[in-house]
Amino acid sequence: MNRAVFAGALLFVLASFGGVRADDTSTPAPARAARTVVTHHTMHLADGAALAYTATAGTLTLRDDKNEPTANVFYVAYTTGDRKRPVTFLYNGGPGSASLWLHIGAFGPRRIVMADKTFGSPVSGQLADNPATLLDTSDLVFIDPVGTGYSEATGKSADKDFWGVDEDIRSFSQFIRRWIAANDRADSPKFLLGESYGTFRSAGLVDQLQKDGVAFNGVILVSSLLDYADDFGNPGDENVPDAFAIPSEAAVAWYHKKVPNPPADVQTFIDAARKFTSDVYLPAIMRPGDTDPQLAQQLHDFIGLDPDYLVRANLRVSPARFESELLRSDGKILGRYDGRFAGNAMDRNRGTPEFDPSYEAVAPAFITTFTAYAKSELNWTTDRMYRALPADVVNGWDFKRRGFFGRVLAPTVIPDLREAMHVEANLRVFAASGLFDLATPFYTTEYELGEVGLDPAVRARISFGYYPSGHMIYLNDDALRALHSDLSRFYATAITR
Repeated sequence: MNRAVFAGALLFVLASFGGVRADDTSTPAPARAARTVVTHHTMHLADGAALAYTATAGTLTLRDDKNEPTANVFYVAYTTGDRKRPVTFLYNGGPGSASLWLHIGAFGPRRIVMADKTFGSPVSGQLADNPATLLDTSDLVFIDPVGTGYSEATGKSADKDFWGVDEDIRSFSQFIRRWIAANDRADSPKFLLGESYGTFRSAGLVDQLQKDGVAFNGVILVSSLLDYADDFGNPGDENVPDAFAIPSEAAVAWYHKKVPNPPADVQTFIDAARKFTSDVYLPAIMRPGDTDPQLAQQLHDFIGLDPDYLVRANLRVSPARFESELLRSDGKILGRYDGRFAGNAMDRNRGTPEFDPSYEAVAPAFITTFTAYAKSELNWTTDRMYRALPADVVNGWDFKRRGFFGRVLAPTVIPDLREAMHVEANLRVFAASGLFDLATPFYTTEYELGEVGLDPAVRARISFGYYPSGHMIYLNDDALRALHSDLSRFYATAITR
C-alpha cells in the first residue's frame, strides 16, 4: 500500500469505535441474504497430474448474540470432496486488505501471469493454472474482512463496527467456526495462513479459536508483524526497532552495489549484518555518549549510507529514511515492499518516500484481474465494486486492545500466540520472510518469535523460511516454488502427531 495510507494505519489510537447511535431511530435496510455460486474445474499440477476441484464463491452471514445478522463475509473456497483433507483459511493484511493477493498471486489454483521473475511484474488480465497452489495439499478458503472485497455489514451493523484488532479477531473466529460447521469439516486438520497484518490476525485468532473450542494444527506467517512497538517507529526517532531492519537493509544495499567489497553471496553478507547488529550495534547505541565515527563507518559498510549522514543521524536511521537516502544521488527511492525495486523520486530533497514503487507496480493488475476472474470463472455477479485496500478501513482501524482490569494494551499479539502454543502442545508455526522486505524485516520476525518460543519445547515447534524476494514473496516464481516446497514439509510435520 502507499506510504500515506499505511502511515495512517499505524497510529495506535485512531477514531473511536463507531456503531449505531442510541438515538438513531431510522429503519435499517433489510439484511441481505447470503448466497453461494458453485463451479467445477480441473487444473494441472507441476508434475502434469490433473486435479479436479470445486470452487464455491459466496457470502456467509455473521450473527450477534441475539442471532441477528451483522455481516455477510465474502469468501472463495476450493475443495476436492474429501472432508478429512486439511483445510487452510487464508487472508491478507492491511489492516483492511482483501485476500486477492494471496488468492491469485500465491496459493489459489489460478495465478496471475508474471512477466518478470525478479520482481514478478504481473500481466493484467492473464491467469494460468498455478503449479505452486496449496490445493495439492489442502483445501483452501480465502476470506475478505468486512468492508473489503465484497464483504459488508448488514442489518443494524456498520462496516466500521468490525474495524479493530479484537473486533476483527472475533469476526474471523465466528466465520471459521460457521464455515467448519456448515461444511462438516470438524475432523479436518486445520491451518491459518495470513500475510503481513494477516499474521497479526493469525496470532490472536488461533488463541481465540482455541478458546472458542476449535484446535488448529498449524499457523503460517508470511511476512510477519506481531508487535507494533517492535515493528514501527516514526522517521528520525531514536528507537531500537530501527536496528531490526539493518540485516534487510544490508541485503538491499548489497543488491544495489552500494557497499564496499561485498561478498558474492548475499546470505554470507546478511549473516555478518545480523551478527554486527546483535553484537556491536545494539550494545553501542544502548550506551550513552557521543556518536562513534568508527561505528558509523562500520554501519556504512553494511547499509551503504554515507558515514557523515549516519553521524548526523546519531546512527539511528528508520527504514523510511533508508528508502529515500540509499539512491538519493540517482534521484531514486526504494520500494518498501521490495527494496530491490527503485522508482523516481517526486521530491529529491524529501526525507521519506511519497509512495511505494514496489506496490504501485503490481496493484492495478491484481485488482482488475481478480474482478474479471470472479465474474468470468467463478460466476460471481454483483453490482458492487471489489474493495482491495480501501483507505477508509486502513485509516479507521482501532488498534486498542483491552487487558486486565480494563487497561488499554499496546497492539501486540505475542502473548496470544505464546498462550496458544503452550495450551495446544502440538500447534506448529512456520514463518516465511523475504530477504529484501523493508516493511516487515526478517530480523524482527526472528526476535518476536523468540519471545513466543522462550520455552524450548515451544521453540522447537517454530520454523523459518527465507526467500530471495520482498514482502510479497510469491511475486517471484522461484521464491514461490521454494515456499511451496517448504510448506509441503510443514503440513506433513504438523499433521503427523
